[in-house]
Amino acid sequence: MNDEALEKNYQERLEERVISYIAEKQNISLSDAMELYYKNKLADKIAQGQYGIQYLDYKLLGQMILEK
Repeated sequence: MNDEALEKNYQERLEERVISYIAEKQNISLSDAMELYYKNKLADKIAQGQYGIQYLDYKLLGQMILEK
């Protein structure tokens, strides 16, 4: 695997962890958590790797999304 493929895999797994965390904390379905995640501007920053935000802990990212 090259670096680009590893990074893409890491980001996909990160999104999965953040969405699961949101679902657990809000006691909502994964589908609802996914909708909440992708409607948040932070999801775009994570996907684009802006400011290295994708390297923060998934729980912190989940909390940041829930606070908005």
